[in-house]
Parts: sequence; structure tokens; C-alpha cells
Amino acid sequence: MTSVFGFWDYFIFIAYAVLILGVGLWVSRDKKGHQKNAEDYFLASKSLPWWAIGTSLIAANISAEQFIGMSGSGFALGLAIASYEWMAAMTLIIVGKYFLPIFIEKGLYTIPEFVEKRFSTNLKTILAVFWIGLYVFVNLTSVLYLGSLALETIVGIPMIYGVIGLALFAAAYSLYGGLSAVAWTDVIQVVFLVLGGLVTSYLALNEVSQGAGVIEGFKVIYHEAPGHFAMILDKSNPYYKMLPGVGVLIGGMWVANLYYWGFNQYIIQRTLAAKSLKEAQKGILLAAFLKLIIPLIVVVPGIAAYVMVNDPNILAGLGVEGMHNLPSLEHADKAYPWLLQFLPVGLKGVAFAALAAAIVSSLASMLNSTSTIFTMDIYKQYINKNAGDKATVNVGRISAAIALIIAGLIAPMLSGLDQAFQYIQEYTGMVSPGILAVFMLGLFWKKTTNKAAIIGALTSIPIAMYFKIAPNGWSTNPIFVNVPFMDQMGYTVVFTMIVIIIVSLLQNKGKDDEKGIPITKNFFKTTPTFNIGAFAVMLILVALYSIFWK
Repeated sequence: MTSVFGFWDYFIFIAYAVLILGVGLWVSRDKKGHQKNAEDYFLASKSLPWWAIGTSLIAANISAEQFIGMSGSGFALGLAIASYEWMAAMTLIIVGKYFLPIFIEKGLYTIPEFVEKRFSTNLKTILAVFWIGLYVFVNLTSVLYLGSLALETIVGIPMIYGVIGLALFAAAYSLYGGLSAVAWTDVIQVVFLVLGGLVTSYLALNEVSQGAGVIEGFKVIYHEAPGHFAMILDKSNPYYKMLPGVGVLIGGMWVANLYYWGFNQYIIQRTLAAKSLKEAQKGILLAAFLKLIIPLIVVVPGIAAYVMVNDPNILAGLGVEGMHNLPSLEHADKAYPWLLQFLPVGLKGVAFAALAAAIVSSLASMLNSTSTIFTMDIYKQYINKNAGDKATVNVGRISAAIALIIAGLIAPMLSGLDQAFQYIQEYTGMVSPGILAVFMLGLFWKKTTNKAAIIGALTSIPIAMYFKIAPNGWSTNPIFVNVPFMDQMGYTVVFTMIVIIIVSLLQNKGKDDEKGIPITKNFFKTTPTFNIGAFAVMLILVALYSIFWK
């Protein structure tokens, strides 16, 4: 065991960095006789094949939140946190079948653009400003913080330098090349991400079993920490409020996942850049299958770390170096970085490259989507309606750079935050139910009006705040007191939908809204390949929950 990087570790990591920058800049170059236009920069010329879409979706999604934050949650509460990944696989199938046909048929650049076509420019602007704020102050900052935390823990780089380094790395190719550079480098990033994650899981399990192998390692962690393998937590579990039992399967988890995978710009933007709807749906299917294996990469190492830390025999064999930055329930996010010191020279470089790939790919995706929303929904709408392609692309680059600088200044302030993955989910959960309610009714209920959507979006915040802060005595109904945040999301989306429905019916007296989307069953027809793949995903999910249902 060594906590020091060797020559081959540095060599592998530098080779990875050079490869990503080289590919990113190469695909970013202007083709001879063609100047990069808005479609090239923001939608990769609408030329992405299914395998690039699927891998890019995973690369954009799997970041420091998962490698560091979800491993920390795996250390603290166990496999139950994997519901975010496994339920996401089912959500992706729904998005591919029911949402994408509408989005692609309307030729969208951004999700707020759909709001304008379905509702109004005012509501589009409200949501555009909200998303820009969310990406800059929550998503970008948390990824920079967790990434720099990993650098600090693993190789001793001070946090501020880690923030600067990661920001410059992501900016080096994404600001110049746009979505094309991001998506094509994501294919490489996913290879490093999966390979490095599997290497870490393998060696962590091997360490737990004291060299007896992976299968024995699984047996050991299952035997030593059986409570960490309960997918459905009961009320006696101290983490029940994070993952409230069966409510995970039938309640708020759907709100979080449908919002994230269906209406999140930096995720859905990849599918909008597909060659065709069929290519986008095949890419979604690939991403769904990849989501099924992500817990093996990000949650299992956290459980293994928990067993190692609580086993005196293993601790005794770690030596002084192994006791450095030891994870605990109070500092669970140290679990994954701590594990990396057990990797031999060379493989440590691979694992570190995987972590960097996860961080940088997500940063690049968020930057590109932030600039897309600002440029297409704010700049071209209010500042320069007649902006040409050159001005549009330049503004996209400048706005991304500004967003990165702001996030970089805020990121170090998150130090001391434990279980960052849960923090991100809870903060987003305050606002996502209202947005989900607006989109779901806007897509599938033609009577939804613009006025009702605005009122619903605005009232969803105090509704969510009530469930968040309501102490005993505020309500005579115990269901609405001290509500787990996931249930808060479920209740909020239901009450918001009721508000929207009532206002819509009162305003239009039961008539369809003039901007309602006409939908027929033929609109959602999918290929046999998609149908078979979706059925396979569902069967695997049923098997997994049957095995780990406790």
C-alpha cells in the first residue's frame, strides 16, 4: 500500500489529459470553408450517433457527486443509495419513449425554449434564470468542490489549486469546441471512468477479503455489514428521512429522476443533438444499461471502506499511512479518496484518471448547457435579437467562462459539507417538483394554461418550504410533519399539479389551451430494439430489488 504517486501513475494521468485535450481540440476545429454556427456549437451539428449519446449521458451524469458523494453515502447508509442509479435506468426508458418524440419534433436548442413554445416567453425567462442560477451556484460549485477535495485527499494539492486546475482543464476544450468537443471526449471519459471505477472496486473487495478475491470480498462485506445491503429502509433506520422506505419506489424518487433526466438541459441536450429520434432513443437505452452497473463502481467501494474502517484486524495492517484521512460517519465523503491509496502504482493513475474524467466531463457539460441557455434564451431574446452565428458562439464562450469563474470562487466555501450528494439532492428537491408539475401537465394535458403554469411554479416554492420547515404543531395531520425530503418532493408535485389544474379550469372553463400539444398514440411508437431493451432493463431491476429487498 502506498499513498504516493509513482512514475507510471503520473505517466498514465498525463497521457489521459493529453488525449482528452487533443481529441477535444481536434473535433473543435473549424472545417475548411465553414465557420462554426450556433447549431455546430450548441448541438454538435445534430450529428451525434447513439453510442456517443449514451456514453455522453453517463459522462455528464457521473461526476464527483457520484464518485465522492455517493461513495460517501454508501459508506454511511449502504446500498439503498443505489436507488438513484437503478431507478434512473427506468426513468431513462420513460424519457426516451414519451418525452424525446415531442422535444425532437419541435427542434429545440434548450428546455426553456420548449416552455416558450408551450406557454410564454415570460415563463421561459423565469425558468432560464432559475436554471442558470442552479447550474452556477449548486451544480458547478459542488462538482468543483468535491473534485478539489479528492485532489487534496489523494495527492495533497491544496483545495484552491485543485479548483483552478479542474476549471482550466474543463475550459481548455469545452469553451472553444462546444457540445461537439464535450460529447466526443465523453466517449473516452466513460472508458476511463468505468475501467478506473471497476479497478477500485476490485481491489477494495480484494483488500477486504485479505487477498481471497472479489467474490469472497462480496461475501465479507455482506456478512460484516448486512444492514448496508437493505434497499428499502424501515423507520428505525437513522437514514430513513433520506430514503423513506417504499416511498423511494412510488414517491419522490420519480420526481427527482423525471426532472433530472427529462428536463435538465445539460442531460437532455445530448439527445437534442442526435442524428434522428431513433438514434436518440438507442442512446437513451445504452445509458439505461450503463446505469445498472454504476452502483458497482461508486457504491460498493463505499461499503467496502466502511467494513475496512470498522475491522480492527484490517486497520492494524494499514500502517500509519492507512490511518491518514480515515473516513467516518461524520466525514463519509473521504471514503473513495481514501481507498485509492490501496491501489498499486500504475492502477492508481488509472483510477485517478477515472475520477478526473468524471469531474471534468460533468464540468464541461454544465458549462456548455449554462452558456446555451444564457445565449439562446437571454442574450438572443433580450440583448441582441439579431445576433449572427459568430456573435452567438462568442457570447456562449464568454458566458461559460464567467460561470466557471463564479463557481470557482464559491466552491471552497463548501468545505465542511458532509455527504454532498444528499445536499445536492435536497437543495434541488426544493425547486424541481414545481418545474416537473409544469412540464408534465404542459406536455400531456392540453388544458394547461400559461397563467396556471406561472402560478403553479411560484406557489410550489412555499409548498416545498412548508414541508421542509414545518415543526410539530403546524399541522394536525401527522403525515405533513417532519416529512422526509423525498416525500416532500412527492407531496409538493401533487399539490402543485392541483393548483395548476384548478387555475387552468377556471381560466379556460374546461376548454383546451390554444398552445396545447396534440398527441396521438402513434407519436410514441418505438422500434422493436428499443422495446426489447426496455423490457430487459425492467427485468433486471425487478431481479435486483427482489434480491436486496429487506
